[in-house]
Amino acid sequence: MPNQSRLPVRWMLIFWMFVMSAIAYLDRVNISIAAQHMQKDFHVTDIQLGWVFSAFVIGYALFQAPGGRLADRFGPRLVVSFGVIWWGVFTSLTAAVPAGIAGLLVILISVRFLLGMGEAVVYPSSNRLVANWIPSQERGIANGLIFCGVGAGAGITPPLITWILVNYGWRESFWVSAILGLLAGVVWYVIARDAPEEHPWVTPEEVQFIEAGLPEPPSELEKGKALPWGVILGNKDVLAISLSYFAYGYTAYIFFSWFFIYLNRVRGLDLKSSSVYSMLPFMAMAVCSLAGGWISDRLTARYGKRVGRCGMGVFGIGLAAVFVALATEVQSPQLACIVLAGGAGALYLSQSSFWSVTADIAGASAGSVSGVMNMGGQIGGAVTASLTPIIAAKFGWSASFLVAAGLCAAGSLAWLLVDPNRELATRPVSAAQAR
Repeated sequence: MPNQSRLPVRWMLIFWMFVMSAIAYLDRVNISIAAQHMQKDFHVTDIQLGWVFSAFVIGYALFQAPGGRLADRFGPRLVVSFGVIWWGVFTSLTAAVPAGIAGLLVILISVRFLLGMGEAVVYPSSNRLVANWIPSQERGIANGLIFCGVGAGAGITPPLITWILVNYGWRESFWVSAILGLLAGVVWYVIARDAPEEHPWVTPEEVQFIEAGLPEPPSELEKGKALPWGVILGNKDVLAISLSYFAYGYTAYIFFSWFFIYLNRVRGLDLKSSSVYSMLPFMAMAVCSLAGGWISDRLTARYGKRVGRCGMGVFGIGLAAVFVALATEVQSPQLACIVLAGGAGALYLSQSSFWSVTADIAGASAGSVSGVMNMGGQIGGAVTASLTPIIAAKFGWSASFLVAAGLCAAGSLAWLLVDPNRELATRPVSAAQAR
């Protein structure tokens, strides 16, 4: 592609999806930081708080596939914009629930469930954006940048939310999160378009470069071409990836839901120290998400998708199992944080593989297929949100982390069943596409 003096439009959109991803995780993780203050106001137990955590993830999980289908049908620009408004409203409502109201727990669960519904459209929509805008050879780094936002958003959350709730109160932390999301959504609607040829800022050279690298001809990426659900749900590659993502989500959500509380209560770190050390896994996620995408693209270019995509999946999740298991043997809380951060980072080395493969094999159904996959991951998150404190109460916190490590090992092996060159569509795959 000819050199350009300005940032290519496709990378501007990917960068803003990184911003949206970071804010989405700020809205998601803020409750785990504010949880102990909410518990004092609302008088809810850890088990009940786990139900509130799970409500978000259940709503998020159930609407992954429908959210992906909406992105396939109406395009990522409109769907993400609507989703941002939705989650801004329900983030605000979390702050607006009064203490002592009748049916408090039911209201909290309902609000968090509906918030999960709104956030469910973000990543399936981003994958449809990738399928339309990003050549196959750049999809690892593109997805790595988008999901770098997960670590960035979750990483800035502990110090930001801690500062707000210490100086102003936990409710104000939710208001700030909602406002940031709405502002980012307005910018997204202004700058985004669903396809390169629709964008007034894109050059003919960039359009040509993008189209040359798409696995499918642009004509097959038109709206309304999504595959039937039976084809998607019956595909063994989709099922294997979804099962692996279940293990991935189960482990990731320990960090998103319980890690801050674990450091504070179990490891004995004070509020300030907990907020600092709890940043480490999320910083590792951000760095390794980007690094994993870059490495995956390089390996794919040299050895093909089987090594570059699936190999990174096997390695990343398998290494996470080792780190998470080792952390249970570490006595020092500071060292345990570092080891667990290594596990979180290893987990995110594989992140771009999931999303790159679903974009490659699905084409016009990238939103729907990645929605099914992400539903598996979020079901894993819903399970860990509620199951982790139950396992910890009966068998200890080490057992909770060992369960996650075992699932990571199984998720690593599931990647061995995936063929990234086998598209869901029935047409033959060329040698160039197999690369």
